Amino acid sequence: MRTIRTALVVIALNNLLLSLGFRLWQSIFNNFAVEELGVRADQIGLIQATREIPGLLGLLVGVLALVLVEMRIAGLSVVVMGAGIYLTAAAQSLGGLIGATLLMSVGFHFFYSSNASAVLLTVGPDEAPKVLGRLNSLGALAAVMGTLFIFGTLDAWGYRALFQVAGVVVVVGGILLLPFGQQPVRVRRTRRRTPLRQRYWLYYALQFLMGSRRHIFTTFAVFLLVREYRVTPQTITLLFLINSLIGTYFHQAFGKIVARFGERRVLTVNFVLLVGVFLGYAVIPAVSALETPTLQVPGVSVGDWVLFPTFPATPALLILLGLFIGDHILFGFSITLQSYFQKIAVGPEEITPNISLGQTINHIAAVIVPVVGGLVWEAVGSQYTFLAGVLIALVSLALTRRMRPPRPIRASSAG
Repeated sequence: MRTIRTALVVIALNNLLLSLGFRLWQSIFNNFAVEELGVRADQIGLIQATREIPGLLGLLVGVLALVLVEMRIAGLSVVVMGAGIYLTAAAQSLGGLIGATLLMSVGFHFFYSSNASAVLLTVGPDEAPKVLGRLNSLGALAAVMGTLFIFGTLDAWGYRALFQVAGVVVVVGGILLLPFGQQPVRVRRTRRRTPLRQRYWLYYALQFLMGSRRHIFTTFAVFLLVREYRVTPQTITLLFLINSLIGTYFHQAFGKIVARFGERRVLTVNFVLLVGVFLGYAVIPAVSALETPTLQVPGVSVGDWVLFPTFPATPALLILLGLFIGDHILFGFSITLQSYFQKIAVGPEEITPNISLGQTINHIAAVIVPVVGGLVWEAVGSQYTFLAGVLIALVSLALTRRMRPPRPIRASSAG
């Protein structure tokens, strides 16, 4: 029991470091790219597509797990991600920005599957959703810390200094935790090939659609706000702060909700609401009645220290900001796919390879969607990019309704 508790503490600290660094990078990256390097919509799509290439290599985590335990892989991934964040500060061109982003992404994506597998191997099916929810809440708390740090230092330091500081903190913290990456359970594996099974097809399909849905929104919702509505980096950061504050409580609640009501019911509600979010981003910018009046959103300051400046906002922008927060809340239920797979897995030895494969499938869509979405945006308009998200949410909803309790394992089920 003590070994398990120690492992969960190390897992939690690694999650904290990763969330802290990634949220700082995510909050200011679009503004940095647009304001300092003049990145266009098609170029931001290319960058985001490149960022997802390491997700395609998620299968390598299953191979690495033959020689390293999942917790050790996760710890090394934190260090690599921190190095990528640090090098972002040195980018002077599109090529340099892509290179730094790629390194950061290797650490982030290898951490994702190895960390999830470590959790699923450490705790049972009844506790897994709750533990995953608590870790997400801790990550949200770390994101709050990162957001407050941005508010306090962005004007004085600038983008590049923030990337450097965040990178150093993540690298040093990850190195200090490496010696404590002792995993309570190490599964003995003899197969190098990922065990594909027909009983996992729904998990694979939903991972593909989740990757498509996620990157239409994460890539182009922020870009719409920055380019079309001239939203400042402080406003984007405030959005992430609100998301993180909500997440510090609700992610824990999400884990309990999944444990109580089951993956099928939770994902059904999730995708129904997601249709409304995507429809909002497709339709609201075209509604002329929402372009006026212009309201002044009050700023926040402490003496001469401006935490958040006053900015003008139309009703359309305020609605879009609200939908942005709503999407983040809905994405918190993505833990259902991990807990769902734990229930249908033939045995613990198949968790890490298939969680890694799920990430690869997720990122097949994630590599394609930003590029295609950016081209569609430039060719016919942003609304069609978000209408594609509506279609993805509807297909996901239809597949979710096919979720059933796992069938008994049969010898002929191996693929």
